[in-house]
Amino acid sequence: MLIHGKQMHLQCTTEDIGRYAILPGDPGRCAAIAAYLEDARLISSNREFQVWTGSLCGERVTVCSTGIGGPSAAIALEELVECGADTFIRVGTCGGVDAAVLGGDVVVATAAVRQEGTSREYLPLEYPAAASYPVVRALADACEQLGYRTHVGVVQSKDSFYGEIRPQVMPIAGQLQAKWNAWTAAGVLASEMESAALFTAGAALHVRCGAILNVLWNDDSEQPDVPEGAAERGIRAAVAAIRRLIQMDKKQ
Repeated sequence: MLIHGKQMHLQCTTEDIGRYAILPGDPGRCAAIAAYLEDARLISSNREFQVWTGSLCGERVTVCSTGIGGPSAAIALEELVECGADTFIRVGTCGGVDAAVLGGDVVVATAAVRQEGTSREYLPLEYPAAASYPVVRALADACEQLGYRTHVGVVQSKDSFYGEIRPQVMPIAGQLQAKWNAWTAAGVLASEMESAALFTAGAALHVRCGAILNVLWNDDSEQPDVPEGAAERGIRAAVAAIRRLIQMDKKQ
C-alpha cells in the first residue's frame, strides 16, 4: 500500500529495494548486517522497520528489520515484495528444543510448526510452512563452508514468548506443555517467532524464503558457554548464502 508514493510501513519505493533481502528482527542489527554489503546506505527507519540497501556480486541487496512476531514480519515481506524483492533470508535467534541443539549452534529451518496466528490469514492450516529449497541449500552449504556446528530441520513458531518461557503460569498450561512434548517427540530443533509467517506468506506470494537462527540457549540441556562472536554466525552465513543464490540465479 502506497502513501505519498512510498510503502506505508517501510517508507521506501521500488528504486530503494534489491531483489535479495536479509530480514533480522531487531532494527539494531541492521547496520551491522549492512556493513557486509558494498556501498550500503540507510533508506528509512519507521517503527520497528529499518531498511538499508547495498550490493553483493553486482546485485542490490536489502536489509530490513521485521520487529518481533509474525504480523510485523508479514508486513515487511508484503511491502518488500511490492518493491520487487523475491528472495528472503530471516536471520534471527532461537532457543533449542531438541537436546542436541545448544547455545552457539546455528539452525537452518526447512519448515516451521504453525503455532501462531499470522499464517492462518494466508493459507489453511493443512498447508505446510516450508522454506524454499534453494535457500535452504544455500544456507546449509554456507554453514558447512564456514565450519559452523549446524542443525537442519523443523523449527516451531509461536506468538507468545512467555508462553514458552513460563507456560506453568498460563491458564492453558496443560495445552502448552502437551504441544511442547509433541514438538520434542517429533524432533523439532528450536523455537522462534517469525519463520512460519514468512514461509507461509512467501508461498502465497510466490517468493523464496528461508531462515537461519543463532541458538542462544536450551533449557533442557546442560549449557556450555556460548562462544564469543557466535551471534554473528547467522549473519555471515546469510550473506554467504545470498552470494551463492546470486551466482546460481545468474547461471540460470
